[in-house]
Amino acid sequence: MTEKLFYQDSHQKEFTANVQMCQPKGEAYEVVLDRTAFFPEGGGQYADTGLLGDVRVLDVHERDGLIYHLTEAPIEPGTEVTGKIDWELRFMKMQQHTGEHIVSGLVHERFGYHNVGFHLGSEDCTMDFNGEITKEELKEIEWAANEAVYKNLKVQVSYPSKEELETLEYRSKIEIEGQVRIVTIPGYDVCACCAPHVEYTGEIGMVKLTNVQRYKGGVRVTMLCGFRALRDYREKERHVKNISALLCAKENEVSKAVEHLKEEQARWKAKLSESQRKLLEYRAREIPQEEAFTCLFENELEGDGPRILMNLVLAEGKKGCAVFLETGREEYRYVIGSKSMDVRPIAKGLNEMFSGRGGGKPEMVQGSLKGNKYDVREWIQKKVRETTNE
Repeated sequence: MTEKLFYQDSHQKEFTANVQMCQPKGEAYEVVLDRTAFFPEGGGQYADTGLLGDVRVLDVHERDGLIYHLTEAPIEPGTEVTGKIDWELRFMKMQQHTGEHIVSGLVHERFGYHNVGFHLGSEDCTMDFNGEITKEELKEIEWAANEAVYKNLKVQVSYPSKEELETLEYRSKIEIEGQVRIVTIPGYDVCACCAPHVEYTGEIGMVKLTNVQRYKGGVRVTMLCGFRALRDYREKERHVKNISALLCAKENEVSKAVEHLKEEQARWKAKLSESQRKLLEYRAREIPQEEAFTCLFENELEGDGPRILMNLVLAEGKKGCAVFLETGREEYRYVIGSKSMDVRPIAKGLNEMFSGRGGGKPEMVQGSLKGNKYDVREWIQKKVRETTNE
């Protein structure tokens, strides 16, 4: 059995231990010590990393009471080593995990929901609850969680006997065999948990619930605590300041400025669309009368411009019209239409001949292809002549 120093002092950053075993594990090595402050992956919290001597610890797992440290290099059994955990990473994880206990305890107390999933990721922390929580209700939970932080409550750890557990109300995601470790935040949560936590709730720092979304019949809540919340605030502040400068608006008025900009964009877009339509009407009328099936290659149309131009040409009495919008070097997006013939065979042949893709209805097809425009035009004209026997 490996002695678990992280249960004796969750803030222990450095320790000495004897190497009991070292064995290859793929390209790495598994090292077992007589005692360790490295927490193995468990309870939704990923493992500690750090150093054993000058050898990097990449991961930590527990099997049958022994804790295995996955290292980059071997360490001779029987030697004494100094272990150093990556403290900033450990402290950040403890901030998130203790924050999760407070939030889950509040949700359970208010709604009766259970935390059915917890994941402490490399960027955020997610909690899955088996019931609905609105965004407004989440704001209230967030406020209450921060009140718990400011009270700076002592986080209590206990190991109740079987008899004591029978009368104790506590949260647990799984059935636990053997000794149960209980983490209590007075007035907020009592939960079975195997992970290290901060000693006082004040160490958590700010609790920020950043998102809630429906998930498997309940909700998934995303949370940031402590330094993660501070980094998130700084990043969002940077974006707000940049937007404020670009829009020449006060920081607390950027949303109104963006709304105004969006309305202005919609007005200009409508004007541009109307101007384009008028130009396309002139373009359609300029096409020679003798062209029964017209091929047009364009490079300045916006949005539905190709389809609008095609319909305007057909309105002038043409048998068919193909409009090709240049999207790259000898690359085109096309729309082909007719009021009197099935244009699908034309599209199928084009796609086969010019590495294209697309399709549609008898009266209109859309797609894309690659090829020289003169070859494309010649192929279509030949296909139309074969189809119409002209």
